[in-house]
Amino acid sequence: MDELDRQSFIKLLHAMVMKCFGHPLEGPLSEPESKHLSLDIEERTGLVIGWRSLKNYVAFALNPSSDKQENPSMPTLDTLARYVLEAPATSEAERKKTGEQASYWFRYREQLSIAPKANVPQAIPAQKQSIGYVVALVLIAFIFGFLLLHQSNLEQFEEDFSHVDEAELAQKGWFVQDINAAFWKRRTEQPGHLTLFTLKGDNWPKTGEAPRVQNLLLRDIKNDCFRTELHLNAFMPTGNWQQAGILLLEDTLFTGKSIRLSLAYNDFFGGLKHPAEILIQGTASYGKGDRNLEEFIHQPLFQLGSDTARRIASANMKNVAFRIEKQGQKFRFLYSASPVENSSFKEITTYEFGMKPRYVGLFALKGFMDSTANMPVALRYFRLEGQRCE
Repeated sequence: MDELDRQSFIKLLHAMVMKCFGHPLEGPLSEPESKHLSLDIEERTGLVIGWRSLKNYVAFALNPSSDKQENPSMPTLDTLARYVLEAPATSEAERKKTGEQASYWFRYREQLSIAPKANVPQAIPAQKQSIGYVVALVLIAFIFGFLLLHQSNLEQFEEDFSHVDEAELAQKGWFVQDINAAFWKRRTEQPGHLTLFTLKGDNWPKTGEAPRVQNLLLRDIKNDCFRTELHLNAFMPTGNWQQAGILLLEDTLFTGKSIRLSLAYNDFFGGLKHPAEILIQGTASYGKGDRNLEEFIHQPLFQLGSDTARRIASANMKNVAFRIEKQGQKFRFLYSASPVENSSFKEITTYEFGMKPRYVGLFALKGFMDSTANMPVALRYFRLEGQRCE
């Protein structure tokens, strides 16, 4: 790698971090940050760069004079350039087929090296040059300050649940509501995860029952527009109304508006005979006094009519993830279900709802059912990102 390539590579890494995290590169990436960056690159480009490589590249960019030199391949440089330049998504096979394994890298490098040489203007008097420089600097400072202030207010939070002791959860902004001590103590049963249980309770109104969700894990939402994401590990509900997912709430007492997105089990069809199903359910509530929730998502994923169907469902539910994006009153809902981690998300629907969530909650419940089992649910990853409102 010559000096031009080296400098272009370093600038590309700085641009990559700014694009993904919304702030300049100031220090090494943590393992969760590196994994998030790897996933974001794959989602946007269709191409894969391992998180460990990205972590090493960033370390090199922070200390380019170190003895150890990074020497990324041309396809890797091209993938990073595609990510920064927002190129259309592709695949490794398609990129090889078209022979464009470095075209975006060359384009990015050329953009950095281009300098105007023709049509050189005549000399400008020194006094006018000074005034022009001052005006330009003031304008640049104003724009930079505005963007920096705007970006600094956007929350960026990730949780990999590698440490789930109460003090550390609280330090990171989590708090737990309606604690069931016996089951909350079991949250560490699966290392590297936080384990909740489908305990009795629901925010769906029922006569004679107060809304409650035991061991509801909550944190504040600081931005009006945001994206949040939750990954579950090998959760396959087996009885009504076992489910787990994300709650968006205006308050923590279930008196205000709310949205719930969950993976659930259903075998109730109003007297009709159908195989039991595992589905994605989305509900919206206008709050206290609104006893008829709106079910705006009822998307069956798998029917469980036979042992073969159950085996297929179990294999494809080893990794289930949800994503919710909010822009103004418009909510966008996506999911992923796959035998492998970090499979692509698929949009379920968009939904307009006049709500300003103040809290995001992670939950597991079984409704007000005594006969249904208290099934464990392992949470593997969570993310909450503030977004600019468009």
